[in-house]
Amino acid sequence: MSRPIRATVDPAAFAHNLAVARSHAGPARILAVLKANAYGHGLDRLWPAAQAADGIAVLEMDAAVRLRGNGYAGSVVLLEGCFGAAELGEALRIGVTPVVHVHEQLEALLQARGGCPGEVWLKLNSGMNRLGFRLPAFREARQRLESSGWSGKFTLMTHFANADDGRGVAEQLAMVQAAGDGPWSLANSAALLRYPASRAAWVRPGIMLYGATPFADQSAMALGLKPVMTLTSQVIAVQTLAAGESVGYGWTFTAREATRVGIVACGYADGYPRLAPTGTPVAVDGVRTRTLGRVSMDMLYVDLTTVPSAGIGSPVELWGQAVAVDEVAAPAGTVGYELLCALAPRVPVRVLGDASPPVA
Repeated sequence: MSRPIRATVDPAAFAHNLAVARSHAGPARILAVLKANAYGHGLDRLWPAAQAADGIAVLEMDAAVRLRGNGYAGSVVLLEGCFGAAELGEALRIGVTPVVHVHEQLEALLQARGGCPGEVWLKLNSGMNRLGFRLPAFREARQRLESSGWSGKFTLMTHFANADDGRGVAEQLAMVQAAGDGPWSLANSAALLRYPASRAAWVRPGIMLYGATPFADQSAMALGLKPVMTLTSQVIAVQTLAAGESVGYGWTFTAREATRVGIVACGYADGYPRLAPTGTPVAVDGVRTRTLGRVSMDMLYVDLTTVPSAGIGSPVELWGQAVAVDEVAAPAGTVGYELLCALAPRVPVRVLGDASPPVA
């Protein structure tokens, strides 16, 4: 029998979350963000469900080529643009849309053999100071595109730094207004859900499509979202600790009374956060309980005190339906995004609706 850990990916939940995004977007078009291998869920598993959006955003040319090879004919946007002339040539060949965020990309675009692509996205640095032209350079880049004789179309874009917290988007929206009119793409998941003024021509939902929350103060369930990934395993051994005994590396958990401990086939080599402390929620036999001690490479420990019927073979949900991924991430000092993206290649994945066996 193979090791019992499994991840299950549910395209129907992705489609549900995309519909939630659509309900907030109004007339704006939706660019579904499937970068980072669809946030760890698998680009090839979810792009069919993403066809209900108006386009798909990825990071690497390889991902764009895979989408085209799979038969996706819609708009594909490369969020970091092209990394050199060869990639730009490939973008022209397969009809994908590069983001232009530095002068070197702009020059390559204007000098491209075979002409510019039919569409480009031009990025403004409105304060995040990561990618994009600062305002004077942005205006210059836009003017050069408009006066170059290029007959294509372009979308203007920026990215919010604080849409998920109390600082909001007002300061960056003011910069957008100063940059001028045009078809803009502004809203990420957080802005789409909380700031109607940011919705513009295109919105770019990411984390919400996978059923996790962009907010520290509001759960995915409260937002009407469904988890797309569920990570499960089983109890593979049971230890009974006497009062004063400990479990795991470093003996970071010591029992105050007799405690049944379930040993679970899941560890940080599977993508579970090593820094998840004692008390991180987990579900055994459908009952919420807690982790104990320090997460190991291949195993972790759960408290079976409140699940007296549990034993070897009992099902364990690490995150998904009964335990939101964000509930696991927060005690570990991280965010649900990271845990989803960090699912290890060794974990077999089953796609709901697919009769084929799980693939590692």
